[in-house]
Amino acid sequence: MSHYPPGYDESHGPLYGPQGGNYPPPPPYGFPSYGSSQPGYPSAPYPPGPNAPLYPGQPAGYPPGPYPGQPQPAGHPGSGYPNPPPMPPVVPPTIPSDVLSSGDEFAASGSGWDSLSIRHTFIRKVYLILACQLLVTTAIVAIFTFVQPVKSFVRKTPAVYWASYAVYFITHIVLVCCKGPRRKFPWNMILLGLFTLSLSYMTGTISSYYDTKAVFLALGITAVVCIAVTVFCFQTKVDFTKCQGLFCVLGIVVFVTGIITAIVLSFKYIFWLHMLYAAIGAIVFTLFLAYHTQLLIGNRKHSISPEEYVFAALSIYVDIIQIFLFLLQIIGASTK
Repeated sequence: MSHYPPGYDESHGPLYGPQGGNYPPPPPYGFPSYGSSQPGYPSAPYPPGPNAPLYPGQPAGYPPGPYPGQPQPAGHPGSGYPNPPPMPPVVPPTIPSDVLSSGDEFAASGSGWDSLSIRHTFIRKVYLILACQLLVTTAIVAIFTFVQPVKSFVRKTPAVYWASYAVYFITHIVLVCCKGPRRKFPWNMILLGLFTLSLSYMTGTISSYYDTKAVFLALGITAVVCIAVTVFCFQTKVDFTKCQGLFCVLGIVVFVTGIITAIVLSFKYIFWLHMLYAAIGAIVFTLFLAYHTQLLIGNRKHSISPEEYVFAALSIYVDIIQIFLFLLQIIGASTK
């Protein structure tokens, strides 16, 4: 009895049956390893890529991902996530000398009922205009956030965004620097309406790049901050209107920081720099809101003339929108 295994008898036929089609027969026993070839047989059928066919004539593999339904790669802007358009440039708040006046004649104590009633009428008019502006902006942001065709359109047409930016910049300069158009009806309302629509479009476009949850959170926090600042300004004895030099410096700091941040982020996205700029902007414009609110109230060292209701509404509206946009950047980055 032999201790060796029986030999293979080749008279029974090949080990593998014939294959149909144009596929070559498999290599015989003892075929050299991958990387070499044997006369009469093709090289080892290893595909050059993950989607290349194994044999000539075979269909290619599936296309590379991502496939429909697959989650998109996460990360901060610049790493698989669409970059939002740049924020509107932060314009330092400019208070022309003819806008400010002494607040003594509008003080609640020691003033006549006529002056007090004029100031109350002025405050009601400003907040009525401000409410209309905020309603328009909220409606546009809601449309750009919830309506998918509109959301896709504003993302694919940045030219409209830059056109609205040009309208925003021109109307802002005219309303701040030109006394005639700012006080003459109906041109002041027309310019303010164009300004509101252009800034609302820009705000809605920026909001369309963020999740709905982030937009709602930013909107809610902005509302709470604005209400708290307004109540604080009506109750506190602290006079922010005395610190005009400080607010001028803060405006210039935010403006220059925004330009530097935009230049740096255009070459390389730096997360901490973006968040630092957004935090500084939110804090500074919250202080601006307190400053402009006390100018509106009129019982401090400086106040806005009752004829400047358009300028007062514009100033507070810009502060609120800037607070919302800065908070949206912070919350939107944390939810991605």
